[in-house]
Amino acid sequence: MEELADRAVQAALAAGAGDAEATAQDSTGLEIRVFDGDVESLTEAGERGLGVRAWIGGRVGFAYGTDLSEDGVREVATDAVGAARVSDPDEFATAPEPAAEADGSGDAGAFFDSQVGAMPTEEKVGIAKAVEASAREADSRVVAVETAVYVDEQVRSALRSSTGLGGEYEATFAYAYLQAIAEKDGAKQTGLGFGLGRSPVALDPVAIGGEAAERAAQLLGAAKPGSRTCPVVLDPTVAASFAGFVGGVLCADSVQRGRSPFADRLGDEVASDAFALVDDGTDLEGMASAPIDAEGLPRRRTALIEGGRLAAYLHDSYTARRQGNGQQSTASASRAGYRSAPSVSTSNLLIEPGAKSLDELFAAAGEGVYVTDVAGLHSGVNPVSGQFSVGASGLLIEGGELGAPATEFTIASDLVSMLSAVTDAGADTRWVPFGGSVKTPPLLVGEMTVGGA
Repeated sequence: MEELADRAVQAALAAGAGDAEATAQDSTGLEIRVFDGDVESLTEAGERGLGVRAWIGGRVGFAYGTDLSEDGVREVATDAVGAARVSDPDEFATAPEPAAEADGSGDAGAFFDSQVGAMPTEEKVGIAKAVEASAREADSRVVAVETAVYVDEQVRSALRSSTGLGGEYEATFAYAYLQAIAEKDGAKQTGLGFGLGRSPVALDPVAIGGEAAERAAQLLGAAKPGSRTCPVVLDPTVAASFAGFVGGVLCADSVQRGRSPFADRLGDEVASDAFALVDDGTDLEGMASAPIDAEGLPRRRTALIEGGRLAAYLHDSYTARRQGNGQQSTASASRAGYRSAPSVSTSNLLIEPGAKSLDELFAAAGEGVYVTDVAGLHSGVNPVSGQFSVGASGLLIEGGELGAPATEFTIASDLVSMLSAVTDAGADTRWVPFGGSVKTPPLLVGEMTVGGA
């Protein structure tokens, strides 16, 4: 893969590029869907491709292709150079340069597990079937499983640049999820269960199915609660969705376009001391981890919010140059495969845990609401002001303990006010694939508006 990327760079330079960068990718993936104990569909697919960026005097062009023959590589490189020649000039459009403080690109094999390729497909089918069966066995009120899915993928990626950046690595991941349907007295509720890891061995079908059954059953008999302002405990899946949105508006492109409530607030107090947020592209458990970012810079750990203050924005090379004042890339360039040029994005977002158990968070809340699901978060949050009002469901907290199920209510605040009102983070964290790749504990927000009956 590195040799392929290197050939593409040389072809682009030969075609007239001042600088060039190429990324080559080879991936295979498997998806298994199970319904009522039988395999509903099984899809195995793979693809290989090449993406090239070329720079000519303040202009940049991008092209990609899947013909990896000598002529095909030359054509992709020539197309990228041609796109650069007709693109609009941009004073910040120059090739990424190696960072002065770079100390290598980490272990290229740290994110790979051979079990993804070694485990027979029949055993993976067994995992998907076990996930579905465990949901039905966990609670007699589970009357159906809407969907049960197993997915795994292996990716090999290589990058080469005329400026000296580059690297190659392999990564794997596997996950499973299902949506269970519980029924009582003619009323139905749904619940989601999921698990993820580097390989299928990391998945626990009983836990995944049991989580879906519990989430569905605990909402049976749910009613709309009365409107109030009260403490709210955010389940990790909900906390992860908010963290993902916060991470998105801390990316420098959003900040520089004025589409972030955190614009021009570096060093300001934007959260309580109980809330700390980090972007870490090196975490060995994180599904978005890699030794290098999409521009070839070594991935790193960046504190975003610490001590209640906004500590940093996330930058790729372009936004760092645009920012000026000596700003460096935070190695936060990402791409959705070889078909797209890189742009600044989060990697793994980590909310630092606290010391209290979930039950202790409920006790601290006293009278409030435990939110286990939100709907329409990304359309319900204003990216400029940070104000939000989103639909939610969960359970009431009564006398410091979980009480009656609640549904069809809204939670409303703005991002800075919500983060400033976080009084505690739970001790137990989990990886959640919502809002990106997020590791988070439950959060206790001291005060939030709940809109209901």
